[in-house]
Amino acid sequence: MTTMNHGQSTTQPDILKLSDTPLALTNSADDIRGRKAVDAAGEDIGHVDDLMIDAAQKKVRFLRVTTGGFLGIGKTAFLIPVDAISRIDDKLVHINHARNKFVGAPTYNPEMVDRAYLEQLYGYYDYVPFWSAGYNYPSYPRYPMSI
Repeated sequence: MTTMNHGQSTTQPDILKLSDTPLALTNSADDIRGRKAVDAAGEDIGHVDDLMIDAAQKKVRFLRVTTGGFLGIGKTAFLIPVDAISRIDDKLVHINHARNKFVGAPTYNPEMVDRAYLEQLYGYYDYVPFWSAGYNYPSYPRYPMSI
């Protein structure tokens, strides 16, 4: 990936599941995988089953949230930008959107994670993509990575 100043990318962002890399969060207490994700009103929207990082900057960019299914069959996965996190506690990840926002969210397909999909995703949630001029990584949460 070719990168310009300020994290602006001139090519395809390489988004990977943290679990598919040798990377780990510097502080294991920051690992929110397995926690329930709730909307702004505290209603269940699913579980954080992985964190999605951009390979170039090694920053968490999305939560991969799964919902539905039985015994792992029939689950639907979707990505939520970390920009949408309002707070995290010991058991819950609070997302700053109403539950109905997630009903129509673009679903996650690992074969289709390209720049167009990511632009659609950021647009859907009303956030600026991380490769845009002037983008500031959210001050909370911070996910430093290590190998």
